Amino acid sequence: MKRYLLDTGIAGMYAARRDPVFTRVRDETSRGSVVGMGVPVLGELYFGAENSASRERALQALRVALASLRVWPFTNEAAEEFGRIAATLRRIGRPMQQIDIQIAAIALTLGNCTVVTTDSDLSAVPGLRTENWAAPPDTESA
Repeated sequence: MKRYLLDTGIAGMYAARRDPVFTRVRDETSRGSVVGMGVPVLGELYFGAENSASRERALQALRVALASLRVWPFTNEAAEEFGRIAATLRRIGRPMQQIDIQIAAIALTLGNCTVVTTDSDLSAVPGLRTENWAAPPDTESA
């Protein structure tokens, strides 16, 4: 079973039903993959909805999106992984936002998990797989 952890930008696109993200999430879940987000991402989405000019509509869209997504916790194991990742990135001179490190830590502790993001910084995290579902599908012919 494949697992996909959405970052805040991608999860927001899904909640807003924007393609190609919305269709890709639907396709992956129909194939038996588990698609979700970490609790830190959920917090950022609620923050965005609360500050929206269309607060009620944004909260409702988030609630609808949550019905079809898994929400993974930030466990003690993820906290330990967070510390390792943050220290490694500091040693190699690659600063990163703490929320991105939290997302990476959750994904790595889940195992067999790919982070879906538009943020190329996450590729600096050793052992982390990333994909960008917001990019249009490759239209080149083979």
